[in-house]
Amino acid sequence: MDANPFKHIKLSGPDAHFNYTSVRSGGKSPRIPERNREQHGNRIYRQLEQAWQDSENKFLVAYPERAGIYLEFISSPGFELMIKSLEDLRQGIRLCNVRTEIRSINNERVETTLATVFIPRGKRNFFFRKVEKYLEEETSTGKPRNADLINSIEELRTALLIDSFWTDDRRLIPDEQPEWCEVWLRGENEVEVISNFESILSEQEINSKSGYIKFPERIVKLVQVNREQLQKLSRLSDDIAEYRKAKDTAEFFLNLEPFEQQEWVDDLLQRLSIDEESQVTICLLDTGVNNGHPLISPVLVDSDCLSVKPEWDTNDHHGHGTLMAGVSAYNNLQELFESSDRVTLYHRLESVKILPPVRQNDPELWGDITSQAISIAEINSPDNKRVICSAVTASDTRDRGRPSSWSGAIDNITSGAFDNEKRLIILAAGNITDFNQITNYPNNQLTDSIHDPGQSWNALTVGAFTKLTDLTDSSLNNYQPLAQQNQISPFTTSSLTWESKWPIKPEVVFEGGNVAIDNTGMWTECNDFSLISTYYRPTHRLFEPFNMTSAATAQAARFAARIQAMYPDYWPETIRGLIVHSANWPEELFRQFVQNPTSKREILQLLRIAGYGVPNIDKALFCASNSLTLIAEAEIQPFIKEREEHPRTNEMHLYRLPWPTQVLQELGEAEVKMRITLSYFIEPGPGEIGWKDRYRYPSHGLRFNINSPTESEDEFIKRINKAVREDEFDRPDTESPSDHWMIGQNRDKGSIHSDIWQGTAVELAASNLIAIYPSIGWWRERPYLEKVNNRTRYSLIISIETEELDVDIYTPVAIQLEQRVPIEISTAHNNV
Repeated sequence: MDANPFKHIKLSGPDAHFNYTSVRSGGKSPRIPERNREQHGNRIYRQLEQAWQDSENKFLVAYPERAGIYLEFISSPGFELMIKSLEDLRQGIRLCNVRTEIRSINNERVETTLATVFIPRGKRNFFFRKVEKYLEEETSTGKPRNADLINSIEELRTALLIDSFWTDDRRLIPDEQPEWCEVWLRGENEVEVISNFESILSEQEINSKSGYIKFPERIVKLVQVNREQLQKLSRLSDDIAEYRKAKDTAEFFLNLEPFEQQEWVDDLLQRLSIDEESQVTICLLDTGVNNGHPLISPVLVDSDCLSVKPEWDTNDHHGHGTLMAGVSAYNNLQELFESSDRVTLYHRLESVKILPPVRQNDPELWGDITSQAISIAEINSPDNKRVICSAVTASDTRDRGRPSSWSGAIDNITSGAFDNEKRLIILAAGNITDFNQITNYPNNQLTDSIHDPGQSWNALTVGAFTKLTDLTDSSLNNYQPLAQQNQISPFTTSSLTWESKWPIKPEVVFEGGNVAIDNTGMWTECNDFSLISTYYRPTHRLFEPFNMTSAATAQAARFAARIQAMYPDYWPETIRGLIVHSANWPEELFRQFVQNPTSKREILQLLRIAGYGVPNIDKALFCASNSLTLIAEAEIQPFIKEREEHPRTNEMHLYRLPWPTQVLQELGEAEVKMRITLSYFIEPGPGEIGWKDRYRYPSHGLRFNINSPTESEDEFIKRINKAVREDEFDRPDTESPSDHWMIGQNRDKGSIHSDIWQGTAVELAASNLIAIYPSIGWWRERPYLEKVNNRTRYSLIISIETEELDVDIYTPVAIQLEQRVPIEISTAHNNV
């Protein structure tokens, strides 16, 4: 980094606003089988009649006194089901869940879609009329009315008591022994639904946890049930949407030998100072923290040691929370012990205990526990600038990117869905599930999925790489490091096996440690390949080795706190964005998974393994004379609904970037890089109706685009925005600068998008326009929820840099913006 760093430059906002209409078409036509109209229509009609007759069968989902029945619609294998046509909320007809099954057809595995729909008894004729119109009426084009819907249905039946609602792994359905399960209820009327359901639980003497999680259209309740009790719930409640197995938390195994050297602590404390003015804290949600440790007590006072449940106390019963605290405060203690420099901390710690002191068999509704923990911390210290950190994950990986009640709750919390308070949450990706397979490196690490709640769209999820390869332990003379320097850590997990629609996870990687292996395949953890952190029983020993994705997550939280301390007014979206924006792949990590640097497919694979790489604190905090970072924090209204009109996309923002044009033109053909990161929070709409047709998980999406080097402003705007064209022929011949992007369309996953533009300086000088515009989400597609006119925040981060060290691209931009060049930052702040 340049010896004379400068602060980032803040833009005042977009330079122009335009009405916006997407230029994209409605997408591919759905895959629907051809049918013999008369035969197929009559067959579906008979199945409807049979389903209503079966509704009185005690083994199916219906009671005579109930308000309606559940039907299950099934697609033809390999074809789509017209999900959106199965629901009519005005008629009280609700789509409960959508699931898929893999069926074997002619020795090929083919996907079949199943949808469960609730139909009020008074609306019995709703689907009968649709079939009748299919058989008897035609559209103006001569097509049978309702053809797409009816032809897409291969079979329909009365929903089965459990099978039609169980959206998790079917092997997890409880048998005779009661197990903790999540019941997802419809959520249109929260008070009434919860009251009715809890009455059923009481009448049936079914055990449940207090509290619940609220989402748009869904309420999640945790109950302890066996198979028979699930069947009863299905019969008795009109509000069931789906069932899932509850989550267990992971165990942490920390059996490495300790370091016991009191002199290290004494020396460090003599060099330590803490900024008393800073309001930045890292809030640890874990096993509690022992702030009696001499290195923890200066940064964690008794009043900030909290617990979700008073009976759990606030002390660390396990040790993991205190390990997290040591790294969150100091990073790797070994580096500080080996230095004689003064150490200044610009943040403090908070601890909220979310795990019970004695292992219990009962899972909790972890989304609710997380929400309670954050609320407790905020009530305790409402003015803190808080980075929330949790390395507690589920022990299994069955979600594989699919939103859960836990990850959805975190998306609720971060987005401020219910209180409009945005929050930064940092989560662990989770460790490999089978340590017996650790030496199957890196294949096992790539196929082992990130743990719940790491699939959260809004949280920053942290994986692990390692730089630790030097072995000094004489007892391990015949051992070698399993991972080479700057490669992926043997402990981490990835999203490589997820469906492409789910977010890129992890977003970044930090040091997670390594393992040693001998020539027989025996492996071991060791002190040399771990960080050093604080031990929770300081009277026994002061230090403990710490590794895996927990250690990486603690480092990421500290990284975020340093940015927040430098820029106390930056939004959580911006802090998250700067962490990702500053990241890069070490050459060894890049080469580990990418053979062809121009292959976007291989780059996407790397993204799903290691995110955007290893963050750089200097780039996250400062610019240099030969680099420049611009930041905009703005609000946009993605959609609009006026009077009786249908909801539509609303506006686009345009930024005219204040490039140092003359300097770039003088550099001519010299290579430069521009990086753009767009960070925003979505509101979740979880449940198994997600991601089918208009039923989406995110409330909205945002995208960015830039002009090509030869493209004028008018041509650029017309290319990406149909609303500004005079007519359908007013489309320019210009093209997207796709060949300049490293990642391209693969960046448009989740709620943070980052990409690197590469080209010549003279090309960049002409590429000075950035547009921000909306993409689809449930705010627009579910207008009855009355959020279609909502506004949302976003952070836009743009940086350019050149390898030419003697070129000043920072000052010309600062002058253009009539902004005084900031005073050189004190080097003392680099020792945060």
